[in-house]
Amino acid sequence: MKSIERRIPLVIDLFFCIIFMPLLVFLGPAHVWIWDATIYFILCTAYLYGCYFTLKRLHIPQLFIGGHYRRIALILAVSLLLTFLLTCYPLPRLDFVTPTLSRYHTQLRDREVTVTTWLMFSLVMAYSLTTSLVTELYSQLLQKRRVEAERDRAELAMFKAQISPHFLFNTLNSLYSLVIGTSQKAEDAFIKFTDILKYTYVTIERETVALQEEINYIRNYIDLQAIRLNSHTTVSWTYETDDPSREIPPMLMLTFVENAFKYGASTSRDCRIDISLTLTDGQLHFTTRNAVMKHADEFRTELPKGMENCRARLKGLYPGRHTLTASEQEGIYTVDLTINLNVTPQHYGK
Repeated sequence: MKSIERRIPLVIDLFFCIIFMPLLVFLGPAHVWIWDATIYFILCTAYLYGCYFTLKRLHIPQLFIGGHYRRIALILAVSLLLTFLLTCYPLPRLDFVTPTLSRYHTQLRDREVTVTTWLMFSLVMAYSLTTSLVTELYSQLLQKRRVEAERDRAELAMFKAQISPHFLFNTLNSLYSLVIGTSQKAEDAFIKFTDILKYTYVTIERETVALQEEINYIRNYIDLQAIRLNSHTTVSWTYETDDPSREIPPMLMLTFVENAFKYGASTSRDCRIDISLTLTDGQLHFTTRNAVMKHADEFRTELPKGMENCRARLKGLYPGRHTLTASEQEGIYTVDLTINLNVTPQHYGK
């Protein structure tokens, strides 16, 4: 499936280069320019090829889905301006018997060249935008199917391993009664662990949760991790939000937090893990930063696979409305996630 998805843009580009453009040139009057205006013919052909591939790289459909209308307007304005400047290129004067005939046929030729150039530009623009839109829709359809399949597998695995929540929480309450009085630290840890389990069970059937619930979940997870670590690992967790009730998909950032502790914590060497979350005017920004302290080989082989799963989920939920970058420099691994939450995330039915 992925190989087909990669080949479709290549087939579309090849069709444009070896069939669409030659037909556009030689079925219209443009081929006459080869002899009458050779330089203009070369410039026009190169410009149209450049327009096509530039528009493809700018991903106009994704910009439209993401609501970047000003950027689209700017791209369109620049394209129109460049096309206008191209039509202003001075063409050689045609020679006829009299100066009047020469001037008349030159003006007629210039008008025909201008109209044809604009027509060719419009057709190339239409082909580029149409194929980009179809490719993006097809990609999102495949992405939707992959997310649905992944969700079905996760739910099946949960069903196979599921313990009755009623039994589980009754057992935890019984265990908690045994823990009470042993130590305050043990009591606090047990409560946080219970909260994490409750959150996991409660949110499995929910499409979204309040951001504050996710923040509490991350905080409990970090606190539990801190219990098993010693003074060698320093953990910084900060968050700031202007709308704690904002809805987001549950456990959206858990993988990044888990990886930060899995690869960035140490009980023998000094290290630091920084995790931060901010929400301002509907723009969510989440960052993790940690040194690669252990499992370096696994980190460089397994982690990219996990990141691809995260990218797939984010692309399905927030197409064109998020950015996710992950980089390693001088042994420091950084994940940076930004999501525009002003648009409701897409959800896929079962």
